[in-house]
Formats: sequence, structure tokens, C-alpha cells
Amino acid sequence: QLHLVESGGGLVQTGGSLRLSCAATGRPVRTYMMGWFRQVPGEEREFVAAINRGGGSVYAISVQGRFTISSDNAENTVYLQMNNLKPEDTAVYYCAASGSSNYRYSYEYDYWGQGTQVTVSS
Repeated sequence: QLHLVESGGGLVQTGGSLRLSCAATGRPVRTYMMGWFRQVPGEEREFVAAINRGGGSVYAISVQGRFTISSDNAENTVYLQMNNLKPEDTAVYYCAASGSSNYRYSYEYDYWGQGTQVTVSS
């Protein structure tokens, strides 16, 4: 079993930065496809970024160039560095782990954290 705990969310002004952390216990994150999703009330969970077992990353178009996903295998933690934040980035952000090589859709992930709120004020 893999247990994921997110942290680092908060309130920030437009143009500001936050770094989200996803601390994993139970198994090494390097053995999973790790992803970040976000969700606002009334909408489906949206893909943000993913990092594969080899360290390759992929991003949603809406965050490309502003967000960076990374993994620290020694800390067994995955990060999401978010720069130049916009009000439309406001959401609950979730960390997830997939045992497959797929990453785009939430149903492809096996483990989820509890989420952390990010609020960007205008």
C-alpha cells in the first residue's frame, strides 16, 4: 500500500508562487507514475502534471511553463513548484500514484492523497 500526504497549499496573490509537496510512505514513488490533479467544486478532477519512473514529465497546456513537477527519491516525495499563479489556478490539488504508464485521467491512478487547497487572489 502507498500512502500520500500533500502539503504546501495556501493563499497567494496573482503572480505569486507556491510549492506543493506529496510525501509518500509504504513504497518508493520511483516505482509509480506520479501525478498532480486539481479540482474545483462542481467540476471534474483535472490533470495538471505527471512524472514517470524515468523522471520524464508532462504538463497540462494551462500550466506549461509555469509549473514544474519533480521527485526526490531520497525523501520519497514529489513536488509541484507553481510560479506566476493565476486566479484560475485556484483549486484543491491532489497527488496521485499510478501503477501503469498512463497519466492523463484520474481513473488511471490507484492511490490518492487527501488534497491541499490553493487559493490565488486577484
